[in-house]
Amino acid sequence: MEMRKIGLIGGMSFESSAVYYRMVNEAVRERLGALHSAEVLLHSVDFQTIVDLQKAGRWDDAAQRLSEVARGLKAAGAQCVLICTNTMHLIADEVQASVDVPLINIIDETAARLKAAGSRRPLLLATRYTMEHGFYAERMKRHGIELMVPDADGRTLTHNVIFDELCAGKVLEPSRQALVALIEKAKAGGADAVILGCTEICLILDPANLPLPGFDSTAIHAEAAVEFALGLEKASRAA
Repeated sequence: MEMRKIGLIGGMSFESSAVYYRMVNEAVRERLGALHSAEVLLHSVDFQTIVDLQKAGRWDDAAQRLSEVARGLKAAGAQCVLICTNTMHLIADEVQASVDVPLINIIDETAARLKAAGSRRPLLLATRYTMEHGFYAERMKRHGIELMVPDADGRTLTHNVIFDELCAGKVLEPSRQALVALIEKAKAGGADAVILGCTEICLILDPANLPLPGFDSTAIHAEAAVEFALGLEKASRAA
């Protein structure tokens, strides 16, 4: 069969982009067998330049940069585009408007999985931008899902674990325990699931071994890319 080419906008951070690449190829091999692997185009950006734009609140400039990358992937033959990070979905609509191929949105894909599982009140663990800027919660609301986020201290903890540790390749047990404690607290407060809403969090938390049902946005996003590549996305949505 002829696979569609997947375009990945990666490097934010490269730690999670490596996970995307592995997951996408493993899923294709599992579905097709033998030595099959995915047709993937990856443009990995310099993350520090993106972080500097985030810190400065220069989201328009960030949108312009990722739109340039998306157009380059399209020109190279990509038939869909993924932004391999939750935070930069803040400017996903702008990136989608820059290309005439589908942008597979990590928020929509995660929402679909939550709805299928009957979850309507998940805890979101993510960067401060994702938890506080409103874009993630607003898009989830379109799907009938009301997010919970940690309190101010919990948001700071989660953000710092992501940027200071996971993006730097550090996976520390005390941080894992602290994140699990946040999930326990949310469970007591009425949360019915937890979204690993940063593409690095899967490096420290196993979604199958948490106090609440875990939804790994990285794995969900990668699987959606494979479904698109194999022409299975419509069947998947109908299931």
